[in-house]
Amino acid sequence: MNALSFGNPVFATFAIAATLMILKAISMSWLTVARMMQVKGGYRSPEDIKKTPLNPNPNPAQLEPDERVDRIRRIQLNDLENLPYFLFVGLLFVITEPSLLLAQLLFYGYVVSRLLHFCAYFTAQTHDMRATLWTIGSLMLIFMAVKVLLHALGSGLIE
Repeated sequence: MNALSFGNPVFATFAIAATLMILKAISMSWLTVARMMQVKGGYRSPEDIKKTPLNPNPNPAQLEPDERVDRIRRIQLNDLENLPYFLFVGLLFVITEPSLLLAQLLFYGYVVSRLLHFCAYFTAQTHDMRATLWTIGSLMLIFMAVKVLLHALGSGLIE
């Protein structure tokens, strides 16, 4: 069986987890826009305060930082810092042919840890809470990366 096909349940599991993470990351942009429209501020560029149908009463104060908007931007930045590692190491991990149970625990566990991290960040929980949830996901990535490395080293390339 081809490891990178939907006939492989490990790859299908990865595809589901990766797609959920990509959709979550994309949704952050929409959430940022919705929050900017809600507070009518938090804009970043001078042209954002020109009079338009969506901004009929522009005001220079709209360019001032808004914590409600910036919080979502920070969450998105955190996603953008972490998501590529998951996508790359997860795909390489699939090629190591792990058990389906292990793959499900790691892939879905990572998704849950990132969603909980989002909830903690969005609701302004303590740094300790966010760091704990980030660490859980990070350890899953490290485990997968080490497994990939050991698999590659054991493949006979290095003798």
